[in-house]
Amino acid sequence: MTVHVPVAPTTTELPGRQAVPDRCGTRKPPRPRPERGSSPREGARVRELSRRQIEDRLGELGDLYADTSGGGPWAWNEARGAFLRRLAADARRPGFSLLIAETTALTGCAYGFPVRGDGPWWEGFDGYLPGSLLRLAGSGRLFAVSVILVQPWVRRQNQDRAWNLARRLQRRLLTDHDATAGVTLVNRSDARTVEALRSWGWRCIEGDTPSTSPLGPFRVLVLGT
Repeated sequence: MTVHVPVAPTTTELPGRQAVPDRCGTRKPPRPRPERGSSPREGARVRELSRRQIEDRLGELGDLYADTSGGGPWAWNEARGAFLRRLAADARRPGFSLLIAETTALTGCAYGFPVRGDGPWWEGFDGYLPGSLLRLAGSGRLFAVSVILVQPWVRRQNQDRAWNLARRLQRRLLTDHDATAGVTLVNRSDARTVEALRSWGWRCIEGDTPSTSPLGPFRVLVLGT
């Protein structure tokens, strides 16, 4: 499982604060700054779509994916179709939840599903959860964030602000499901996605996996509430 954030953001650091490497081998971003003055919080409405509403808006969701995928028009149809097939499969998972952000048009989307200790693992994920996350899954407090789609300006501006749209979407997914933490897997070769997620508060964890080497093909990233 990966989070689709294809364009690398420009991260910022607060003056006088020294970032240090984490287990991803990259520099930790600063904690979100307190909000001062006006913010674009009211600019995008975040809400959950029902399964029927998702079906009605598949075209818009596919267009959003294509718009945020980068590359040329030649790649859009293929990427768009693959995303919609994946969405259709994920939507059948128990507890699936999809949020959209919109103004006069669709500006963002995020979705995921709860990880249950007694439920089936999804393809590519089992064996990568550390013991601490397995315990959270057993208590029903772990949520897998499968996809975050946001427009390029979200990836370039104010990543450390609480009202950043990506932060709002991922936080809402966790709070709506009373989750203590979110989790996702990112391919180790996908440095841009790791960078984007870390700019929105995710952190990398390694080790203590039950059946997979920490140097396997995926990185585990965790987001706390």
